[in-house]
Amino acid sequence: MFQQKKVIISCAVTGAIHTPSMSPHLPVTPEEIAESSIAAAQAGAAIIHLHARDPVTGKPDQRPEAFTPFLGRIKSACDAVINLTTGGSPYMPVQERIRPAVELRPEVASMNMGSMNFGLFPMLQRFKEFRHDWERPYLEGSKDLIFRNTYGDIETALQELSSSGTRYEFECYDTSHLYNLAHFIERGLVKPPFFVQTVFGLLGGIGAHPDDVMHMKRTADRLFGNDYRWSVLGAGRNQMKVAAMAAAMGGNVRVGLEDSLWIGAGRLAESNAAQVLKVREILEGLGLEIATPDEAREILSLKGADQVGF
Repeated sequence: MFQQKKVIISCAVTGAIHTPSMSPHLPVTPEEIAESSIAAAQAGAAIIHLHARDPVTGKPDQRPEAFTPFLGRIKSACDAVINLTTGGSPYMPVQERIRPAVELRPEVASMNMGSMNFGLFPMLQRFKEFRHDWERPYLEGSKDLIFRNTYGDIETALQELSSSGTRYEFECYDTSHLYNLAHFIERGLVKPPFFVQTVFGLLGGIGAHPDDVMHMKRTADRLFGNDYRWSVLGAGRNQMKVAAMAAAMGGNVRVGLEDSLWIGAGRLAESNAAQVLKVREILEGLGLEIATPDEAREILSLKGADQVGF
């Protein structure tokens, strides 16, 4: 694996997994998303990964016009790399999911690398009361949900986005997703360096045991060698544990309220910035340095903030 001198912290500020009733700290409105993103960047996040939500109900909203109210504000207030989701919600078709990235041409867009079960329903064991009608069915429906990312879907997304110079955060939830990425590399549809986000602990994907983390790293090392930049995402209570493991092995890390609502056992994180500061403390405790946004751009060979469409 490529050995870099500084660690990139990504922060995923709201996502489409958690629902508003789960935490009063989950950003929902454009103002909340902007403020939370800026604070996370000030805390040390070089990359901000963004979804949009309906400002009244908090339901995931993948219309490009749902993103524009906060993108300009974030860009003007900080120099963080903006990473727009093409995952949207697992209930959405690919053409709906890629529209914001196609129209707004960010430096980075997420790219899910395979179809999978996507089980959100276990959260119903903890959360019983919901303010909005859509929340409970959204979670219950995941018992029969397949998050569709076929080879055709991925090819469509890559072809639509690559002409704008957007690069990708390849989200790999299991070993097969790494092989899917290798397939698209062999076809010449993506170019190095590959920013590979290995995801641990989500029901439907690989677990979060240290052996799982090592297995994904070994496989990526073998498939991609020095051509990839490794990052990890631990879901829920696995967030900081997986980040610490990966950081000690030379990886980059992702935190944020999209991936976990918690800052400790039974303690809700009061902000995305709080999670960034906690993982930064772990990294610096290991003697590691934090990458600035411009250093992240260099490491990932990004086109620059002046080349985006917002």
